[in-house]
Amino acid sequence: MSLRTVHVLRYVVPLREGGSLPALVEADDGFKYVLKFRGAGHGVKMLISELLGGLIASRLRLQLPELVFAYLDSDFGKSEGDEEIQDLLRASEGLNLGMHFLSGALPYEPAIKTDPLLASKIVWFDAFTTNVDRTVKNPNLLWWHKELWIIDNGDSFYFHHSWKDFEKQALNPFPYIKDHILLPQATMLDEADALAHEMISDDFLGEIVRMIPDDWLHWNGSSESPDEIRDMYFAFLKTRFAHSSNFVNVAKNAR
Repeated sequence: MSLRTVHVLRYVVPLREGGSLPALVEADDGFKYVLKFRGAGHGVKMLISELLGGLIASRLRLQLPELVFAYLDSDFGKSEGDEEIQDLLRASEGLNLGMHFLSGALPYEPAIKTDPLLASKIVWFDAFTTNVDRTVKNPNLLWWHKELWIIDNGDSFYFHHSWKDFEKQALNPFPYIKDHILLPQATMLDEADALAHEMISDDFLGEIVRMIPDDWLHWNGSSESPDEIRDMYFAFLKTRFAHSSNFVNVAKNAR
């Protein structure tokens, strides 16, 4: 697996509905992307969540806009008049993450009936990645070309913000799943779990962890090397996957 790398040419408009202040940008390949900045809020850990979450979603054959590594050079944004945005751009020089912009996409509404297996796969995916942000208040789902698309996985893997007791966190049954917008329609969670175990393997999990750029793995206050941090992510994912019944049963009971 690999992601393309693009260079950002133009800052189009901020998307202020996101707490991390993402933006619509244009890149050197002629396409527009929703850009997540390394200089925002949770920094590179949010980008890691987006990367790992997006790769897992794609493996599960869920619809997700193409992810790209997006490079901001040191001169980008110097003409930006908004001081807050200029500070964000200055702090985000280097490698960021972009998501292909789905022009004309509509927000998902709970009244839209979803295929039970698809709903179950998305619920399984969010419970596995510990994503706390796919709720009625903030669905992070789009309706595009008569299909349901997943966006914004930046609030996944919240264990890495404290970076301790990862073994305990890997076994977390994830009670927050009770607030998932698709849970009422997720009537095939056992089937979704079985499919996930056909599609995902330890080799796959190791491969996606190795795709995290070194540039995102030098953390303030951390003495671990990039490879040691990757090993921690892999151990978390491997353990959580092996014990998926923990969060599947909680989701079934919450229904």
